[in-house]
Amino acid sequence: MFAADEASRRLGIELLEHGEGTAVLRMTVTPAMVNGHRIAHGGYLFLLADTAFACACNSHGPVTVAAGADIVFVAPAREGDVLVARAEERTRYGRSGVYDVTVRRGEEVIAEFRGRSRSVRGSTKDTAADPAADGTPGTTKESR
Repeated sequence: MFAADEASRRLGIELLEHGEGTAVLRMTVTPAMVNGHRIAHGGYLFLLADTAFACACNSHGPVTVAAGADIVFVAPAREGDVLVARAEERTRYGRSGVYDVTVRRGEEVIAEFRGRSRSVRGSTKDTAADPAADGTPGTTKESR
């Protein structure tokens, strides 16, 4: 899944580790990522955490998407900072799951993210290329 994630890869996000329900990613804050206060824009921190979450929740096989997510910004990140996001599965139940992601600069926590996932009914990684193949409500064989 990460190999096809153009947005994350173009921002220089690297997948360092991945396993069942876990992922570790790294990103360096570039000049284009800082806001008018000269700190990293929160959207980039969210994107890093969200990408780690996506890698962790898609590690089990079915295509899985975010049902919702929240982030708490704990400390500012600055240009040149190397940030590491570690995602860990907390629980999976049915087609749903809960994942926590901690974003750090070294040992310092920058942000805490909690994502809620939902597996797409009847999907596998092979159906990701054809969203209509997943049986999403509103699509029929005739409309494909």
